[in-house]
Amino acid sequence: MSLLDIAPVIPVVVIDDPETAVPLARALLAGGLPAIEVTLRTAGALRAVERIAAEVPGAVVGAGTVRTPADVAAAVAAGAAFLVSPGSTAGLVDAMEGCGVPFLPGVATASEALALAERGLTEMKFFPAEAAGGLPYLRALGGPLPDVRFCPTGGIRPATAPDYLALPNVGCVGGTWLTPADALATGDYARIEKLAAEAAALR
Repeated sequence: MSLLDIAPVIPVVVIDDPETAVPLARALLAGGLPAIEVTLRTAGALRAVERIAAEVPGAVVGAGTVRTPADVAAAVAAGAAFLVSPGSTAGLVDAMEGCGVPFLPGVATASEALALAERGLTEMKFFPAEAAGGLPYLRALGGPLPDVRFCPTGGIRPATAPDYLALPNVGCVGGTWLTPADALATGDYARIEKLAAEAAALR
């Protein structure tokens, strides 16, 4: 199954304390969102990926904010089942293509999408979605790039997610709203599960 078809929303999470990774992943999974992108923005991110991969059966944990070939290697070694990058360079895409797990390379322009399509890649992250043109831009890309599908991420909210998901070239969206900082700080995983359930029902 394509990454874009696992669920309508891929939670994009920043985990400071790896001890919170397992209950967080369980809450998202219980809410109906098995694919979880852990961003490599914190010192504990790789350990969080390890914990989720080892301790949460049914979760499909990936690493986001993958920027270098070294990130690719470290994420796969930690057990990441997929990779997501904020942008694309030739070296980074080479590393992701050779790593053995699915990946969503990041694009923000038609030229970047064309460059990846020339390599035979047809599933991409569109980032930063709202700042890069949002719904009108993605709708416009559908004409010249009918075979390319996107996971737009960046600035998407529960109110706008359905509009993105209605586009034929959007498979899912990335969302940061599913793990509010106050819920993480207080361990309110019931609230996170509720937000996940609402997101899972968007399609």
